[in-house]
Amino acid sequence: MEMKSVGRHLVVELWHCQELDDSQKCEETLREAVRRAGATLLDLKVHRFNPHGLTGIAIIAESHISVHTWPELSYAAVDIFTCGDKVDPVRAVEPFVEWLKPKQTQMLEIRRGVMRNG
Repeated sequence: MEMKSVGRHLVVELWHCQELDDSQKCEETLREAVRRAGATLLDLKVHRFNPHGLTGIAIIAESHISVHTWPELSYAAVDIFTCGDKVDPVRAVEPFVEWLKPKQTQMLEIRRGVMRNG
């Protein structure tokens, strides 16, 4: 069986991070991630949890970029899903690393698509 790829999904783990509760920096970072990937921003939202932690999402024409932070664990999770081949999701990771300054990172790339018979 062969897969027809419709997009790339990056799952990024960021450990031992700093500045995990700055909602303004989160918004700026999402905007920069969209710009560096070459994507088209449709909407952006950042939500602050009580007592701490953030979820931010950029809805892009090519799919989405999201970040979830756990300041009490010094941990952040980033998901970048892009459709088509005109954007580079790997370039969208850089702004999160620059913002959060993790001591350790891990990235898993998943090719998303439809299986078809030979």
